[in-house]
Amino acid sequence: MMSSEAGKVGPDHVVMSVDEVRELALKVLLQAGLSREQAGPVAEVITAGERDECHSHGLYRLPGCVETVRHPRFVPDAVPVITEQSASVVRADARFGYSLPAFERALPTVVRQAREVGVSVLAINDCFHFAALWPEIEAITAHGLAAIAMTPNHCWVAPTGGTRPILGTNPFAFGWPRGGDRPYVFDFATSEIARGDIALHKLAGKPIPLGWGIDQAGQPTTSAAAALAGAMLPFGGYKGSALATMVELLAGPLIGDLTSMESTAFDGGVNAAPCHGELIIALDPAFLGGGRTAAGHQGAEALFAAITGQGARLPSQRRYEARERSMKDGVRVSRALHERIIALLDGPQ
Repeated sequence: MMSSEAGKVGPDHVVMSVDEVRELALKVLLQAGLSREQAGPVAEVITAGERDECHSHGLYRLPGCVETVRHPRFVPDAVPVITEQSASVVRADARFGYSLPAFERALPTVVRQAREVGVSVLAINDCFHFAALWPEIEAITAHGLAAIAMTPNHCWVAPTGGTRPILGTNPFAFGWPRGGDRPYVFDFATSEIARGDIALHKLAGKPIPLGWGIDQAGQPTTSAAAALAGAMLPFGGYKGSALATMVELLAGPLIGDLTSMESTAFDGGVNAAPCHGELIIALDPAFLGGGRTAAGHQGAEALFAAITGQGARLPSQRRYEARERSMKDGVRVSRALHERIIALLDGPQ
């Protein structure tokens, strides 16, 4: 049930229901040429980003998705092929479509394997990836499984001590199931900030904090445009740089797919969503707990309570609170972005 604010507009924004966001995203993607199998999961994750107030992964991504569809190597009606390579390994060939349809097709096998042998490793190959990782993580934790996910990107990030971008923003995500409660989930880029957040600063004409990026001369900058043209920086100095390199290796060469440098070369200057691989690991606490599952969950809950009991916030708590607001009151979309998206429906077919 939405509040009376839904449907209203202001001078700078439009209020939309979550269902309206989904319908608009799906309509734009279908008109852009995506098959329904490709468009449906993409529209869902865009809707989830907007719903949870992760605006850099919501409707803001939609124009970029349309551009990606026009990439000469992108296959808009790709049908993923799922292969059960062993009792604990699943390979999903995305066939140069988006990663999300491949994940959806592979998920039932991943869940079954994790329950049967304790762990399932999913390698998604030849996929275009543009979204956050927490939607995949939440889909796995909903089955009572813990999960890890990671993916490279385009080479936008300079290693600590360097000035030339060779690493991706390389997100890493983890989820822990909490029964009837919302899962414990974190999802962060190994760069100081997500690239989309810098792009939003550029659109808004706002400076970025020092430490987010450097210009083309390798100098610190507060200009979003200069950082986007130069290089982003890892979080935590050498630690973030090392984690980003780990993601490059595990979600790239380990599964026979591209590094961020190779993804950028593959793009050929089109500036589409990165094409590479994704590594997802699902783990079953009931299997791996060896009969101590109940005690393990009690220990986990005690840990969470010790964190929140001193006033600290668990990761994803802000998203969950935003989710509740959005389902009740709708989401506020900037008028400029809304008009840009509507224009996509009026543009060339």
